[in-house]
Amino acid sequence: MGMCFSAKSETESDSHYGRNDMNKSRSKVSSATDSSTLHTNGEILQSPNLEIFCFNELTEATSWFSQNAILGKGDFGTVFKGWVDKHSLKTASPEAGMAIAVKMLNQKGCQGQQEWLAEIKYLGRLYHPNLVKLIGYCLKDDYRLLVYEFMPNGSLDNYLFSRDSQIQAPSWNLLMKVALGAARGLAFLHDEADVIYRDFKTSNILLDVNYNAKLSDFGLARDGPTGSKSHVSTRILGTEGYAAPEYIRTGHLTAKSDVYGFGIVLLEMISGRRAIEKNKPFEEQNLGNWARSFSARKFSQVLNPAVSGQYATNNVIKLGHLALQCVSLEPKCRPNMKDVVRILEEVQDLNDKEGCKSCKHSKYGRRKVK
Repeated sequence: MGMCFSAKSETESDSHYGRNDMNKSRSKVSSATDSSTLHTNGEILQSPNLEIFCFNELTEATSWFSQNAILGKGDFGTVFKGWVDKHSLKTASPEAGMAIAVKMLNQKGCQGQQEWLAEIKYLGRLYHPNLVKLIGYCLKDDYRLLVYEFMPNGSLDNYLFSRDSQIQAPSWNLLMKVALGAARGLAFLHDEADVIYRDFKTSNILLDVNYNAKLSDFGLARDGPTGSKSHVSTRILGTEGYAAPEYIRTGHLTAKSDVYGFGIVLLEMISGRRAIEKNKPFEEQNLGNWARSFSARKFSQVLNPAVSGQYATNNVIKLGHLALQCVSLEPKCRPNMKDVVRILEEVQDLNDKEGCKSCKHSKYGRRKVK
């Protein structure tokens, strides 16, 4: 079978599942899981309550799915900004309401139904501060919609690569904050929920009002291997540049496939380069291949000049070693996400102790919010 990469937009995030008669008054739906275990930073919910939204309500909440309400478009569909009452979740005005993000399935999409179901399966039963919150869904005729918490600072991809002059380049401190938050979310999926994310990339990392990272778009997520199995065999889906080489070759999916994707994102964050850049010389077009040509001690050559002087040399070496381990061609040489979190926490502590130049939250680079 040939490689099959999803063509998801760099501006989109998330997907879900539903019931049949959604155009009646809204009710709740519970989805039981195999575990009711609670965790300090995350929770596997035993009986999550997802709102079932009426299609007419979401139509009103988004000003009849107005072009002016569009937040992003992708292969899955279009994401709209809407407004609802914080308590009743009924349509409200912007002045009095709470912002939500409404994703509408592209009815012509070939994988939308499966991804919609996967979103509800996973985000309907998992809670963690670094996972985006699914509020509910709607199913009416051929329409399938998902309703999420609104993330006012958009995606990490937008911060790293936007040409909008109103969006400032992120500081080193912000990059480390986002990297650590995203790592914690991925570690929770691997260690507590036994889920392989499969589509870790900058456009799927959303930022809340305080620039906390939250993983979104669980349409390609899969349960991890069970019993004596070491991997999950799947169709080869993902995004070029982020998918692990061994997964592309064999279709064997493991948690270490996610670690590779995390390593590529970490390289994007600290180099300012995209995972794939066709306009670069051939040997530099693939970010992972290019970075592997450097040793950890020469890693400063990979760093984005825009963050020059904002970090300690020891931090760069430690971070370089981590990134290169994550994108190792040999899966066994990649760390697990729990170790990635520990190392990033050490990097953050070193930053604080050595008094590196930093930008506080008010200087992270505010973007113009729709």
